[in-house]
Amino acid sequence: MSQAQTRPAPDSETAFQMDQPLPPGMNILIVDDNAQNLELLQAYLEDLNCPIRLAHDGLEAIAAVDAQQPDIILLDVMMPRMSGFQACAKLKSNPATRDIPIVMVTALNEVGDVERAVDSKADDFLTKPVNKLELVTRVRSLLRLRALKREHDRALEQIKKLRGS
Repeated sequence: MSQAQTRPAPDSETAFQMDQPLPPGMNILIVDDNAQNLELLQAYLEDLNCPIRLAHDGLEAIAAVDAQQPDIILLDVMMPRMSGFQACAKLKSNPATRDIPIVMVTALNEVGDVERAVDSKADDFLTKPVNKLELVTRVRSLLRLRALKREHDRALEQIKKLRGS
């Protein structure tokens, strides 16, 4: 048998995991009032090898962001005390947190729900049950964009300093 015949062909998930590592220092905040959903999303994202914090509603999410800014937030919509829509709108209206990518993750799938997510300035929208590959792909992409934005902002600051502004 040739070497190609003895190795199993990588499935898409295995090939995806071998992709480039994320920039160092990235962290994720997952917000959902259902413990099973939190565990599932956390398990799906463990292969990204970055810290994952959990919150159980919108108010906890706001407090968690105030304590340490995440690089991305996965936010359920229907939660007690403060909905995901409300939390998203609050975070996006604050200049200190508006650039944090927010992915709404919800069982709601009506056009009006997507419109409401867009109105609250969400960056993306996933419907439950979440597909692991789709979730990991979107999170990885948004984390890379976040890292590029940081590099861009640092470069602009260095240019300002060089110009003496």
